[in-house]
Amino acid sequence: MNAHEHDPALDGSAQARSPLDNFRAIADAIATLFFPHAEVVLHDLRTQKVDYIANNLSKREIGDDSALEDMLSDDISERNIGPYEKLNWDGQKIRSLSSVLRDSDGHPLAVLCINLNISLFENAKAALDLFLSPSKLIPQPDSLFRDDWQERINTFLHAWLRERQLSLNLLTRDHKRELVLALHAEGAFKGKSASNYVANVLNMGRATVYKHLKELKG
Repeated sequence: MNAHEHDPALDGSAQARSPLDNFRAIADAIATLFFPHAEVVLHDLRTQKVDYIANNLSKREIGDDSALEDMLSDDISERNIGPYEKLNWDGQKIRSLSSVLRDSDGHPLAVLCINLNISLFENAKAALDLFLSPSKLIPQPDSLFRDDWQERINTFLHAWLRERQLSLNLLTRDHKRELVLALHAEGAFKGKSASNYVANVLNMGRATVYKHLKELKG
């Protein structure tokens, strides 16, 4: 993969001497991490030209005019500008953020622009919204769910957890005992194999469930 483009006028030693060399490495790192969805463009404010492109998505070229003269003013206080949206040449949406980079004296030296193609994520979101849409759901059929003790246990269990702001994987022994007793009061153990099911869901031994239920009878 050709993740970046180099200026042919610069050999390796010249690039190493450039004050922008570290910024080029950062551009490569960002583009590599988010490949193939991110392009990073480095603008040299001294020349007002594109200095470097990592993972070219915009079809710009090194040496193109940057037209960022306004960024040369020392009055510019922004460090990060964005994120903002723009349209790429292929019609896909790009979300961008530009960072003003300064030299050791605090003068604006370059602008690093990160361009993230969000079209793929938008398409994925649209597909998920369609797949998860409740509009095509029907109420639970009584003929199927009238005697569904597992469904009733699940509903009661998670309502109990929400009320106490607890999660299933963080329940203590005392929590589990309290929950078994609450399920018993709800009539949850009338179903066949309900004790086994509760033991599995709560990650506890069946003997422990029976022990708690025996305490109630005692």
